[in-house]
Amino acid sequence: MLRIWSFLSLTLAALSRGPCFAHVLEAPPRLIAWQPALWREATAFNGQFELFALVGGPLDLGAIAATAALAFRLRADRSRFRPAPAGFLFLAPGLAVWFGWVWPANAVIAAWHPGPIPEAFAAVRNRWETGHMAVAAVKLMGFGATAPAIAPRTRPLPEASRSR
Repeated sequence: MLRIWSFLSLTLAALSRGPCFAHVLEAPPRLIAWQPALWREATAFNGQFELFALVGGPLDLGAIAATAALAFRLRADRSRFRPAPAGFLFLAPGLAVWFGWVWPANAVIAAWHPGPIPEAFAAVRNRWETGHMAVAAVKLMGFGATAPAIAPRTRPLPEASRSR
């Protein structure tokens, strides 16, 4: 059962990073080269990011729950337990960062209509883009903390093997 929770935790943590990492990879041209009208059209009006919410949200919740369950299952194994709660303690705030930083920008973007570019466009765009970058960074720390928790314990090599 521990192998299943280990696999599930790391897989969900990795998959949960996918949507926010995609945002990070898309950000440079979106921030530097794209005209405001193109950014608004691609982001607000054509559903480009609908699957990010439909798939990303459940993946985030699954990663958080699976990592918490893994930490609970590893509580008797000190060497593997220590990083497991750290994974949870980064993945859960990753979702909190999204709600505190990105979601308010999403709410503004959802109210935009075709026509003139809104006055607060740059501020909303920058909050939206940098928020996804922050979430990606926090989730990377969560993934990095979870990975050692699932690594099998290794035994030291016998003395004779080390001298070769």
